[in-house]
Amino acid sequence: MKTYQLYINGQYVDPANGEWFDSIDPYQGKPWAKIPRGSAADADKAVKAADEAMWRGPWSKMTASARGKVMRKLGDLVAANAERLAEIEVRDNGKLMAEMLGQLRYHPEWWWYFGGLVDKLEGGLVPIDKADTFAYTTHEPVGVVAALTAWNSPLLFVAWKCAAALAAGCAVIVKPSEFTSASTLEFAALTKEAGIPDGIFNVVTGFGPEIGSELISHPGVAKITFTGSDTTGARVYETAARSLKRVSLELGGKSPNIVFEDADLSAAAAGAVSGIFAATGQTCIAGSRLLVQRSIKDKFVERLLELARSAKIGDPMKPDTNIGPITTPAQYKKVLDYIDIANAEGARCLLGGKPASGEGITGGQFVEPTIFADVDNTMRIAREEVFGPVLSIIAFDTEEDAIRIANDTIYGLAAGIWTRDLARAVRVPKQLRAGTVWVNTYRAISYMMPFGGMKHSGVGRESGIHAVREYLETKSVWISTAQDVPANPFVMR
Repeated sequence: MKTYQLYINGQYVDPANGEWFDSIDPYQGKPWAKIPRGSAADADKAVKAADEAMWRGPWSKMTASARGKVMRKLGDLVAANAERLAEIEVRDNGKLMAEMLGQLRYHPEWWWYFGGLVDKLEGGLVPIDKADTFAYTTHEPVGVVAALTAWNSPLLFVAWKCAAALAAGCAVIVKPSEFTSASTLEFAALTKEAGIPDGIFNVVTGFGPEIGSELISHPGVAKITFTGSDTTGARVYETAARSLKRVSLELGGKSPNIVFEDADLSAAAAGAVSGIFAATGQTCIAGSRLLVQRSIKDKFVERLLELARSAKIGDPMKPDTNIGPITTPAQYKKVLDYIDIANAEGARCLLGGKPASGEGITGGQFVEPTIFADVDNTMRIAREEVFGPVLSIIAFDTEEDAIRIANDTIYGLAAGIWTRDLARAVRVPKQLRAGTVWVNTYRAISYMMPFGGMKHSGVGRESGIHAVREYLETKSVWISTAQDVPANPFVMR
């Protein structure tokens, strides 16, 4: 069993309290690694190292082009180590090797993209309305960033947050989920190999109340970026507000996946299955509310069930597995509790609805792909985030009904639309309150496209050019070229 260390100021170090805890393989249900249990002392050490490295170390003295080259080299190193890192993530969170390897092979694009953007963050000359004045703006890093990542896609979230932060010139401290810390600790070594100066990228692991809260409230941290539930996100926001920190939050969702009667039903069924059962439903963008036009509902549901029944449950390392385990025992219990709630509310279970068992299923944390029909949008199963392989089918009659039901939620992260009508494909996204809308596809992401939510689904955006702005301050510079002394120095010019 491997014993990991914290990564602070370019070195792997033991936690100050000398304590570790087990990381559990969700498929085997057994410990496979020991993760350092960081404390307030470790958080403080990391913040001080990051602050020193950012403002007075070589990072601030490097040209933007030089920083970009280092970031692009890091992308190359991730590409070379993608399979090894993906295997670690599967051991940690139980998601499919096919899914995690796909993420790790795509991960370098963020470092290449933002590494190429570094020397293009230009300020501007302002044609100021004051005589004898030269005025311009520059962009400067906001300060030390604490990045708190979630357990479902640890290294993808590191790329989303840290590539933009480093492009802005910031130093970062990553606090991964206590359930999935190993891959981020492994990744840290690649940052040193790439040439990122000591102290610019740090990893502190442990439990939220013990170390996450310390980072959020630490006076040396200028910016918090967090991925997780809206409940935890609200607490992060509240704590950060006490010291007026800037905050980005990527939170939960209850995303509607809308199938109109003119859709390609085969494509829509595949999109619905991908939207909820891929990643075992453990994704913030899960299309957990399937809105189907009543005129095609029976025919579509039949096709959907046929496809969902073909899912193979088992070892996430095997390439033919479609559904892996739930990552944590607490989440496993939560998913089963929501299935009980749905049954009690009167939803009709068409598929699954219980723990999965059978050959190749170990560890005790598998849930069958579950589909409920006769769901009303007022039911808890339609309003609360389950974060598991549970789909609610809601019928609608008209386009107006679909939009009303889709928007009737506290969340606004994503939405899907399936239609052959080009006018509808343009018209409906304008009316949906969601940060991302997919038309005739689902779960597509890119380093070029901003990602984030509305309402309870978050604050700010990740990825794309917009993301780097989350980590920059704009400075205004005024230079007087006047030759004379102001006649009245007590009056504003």
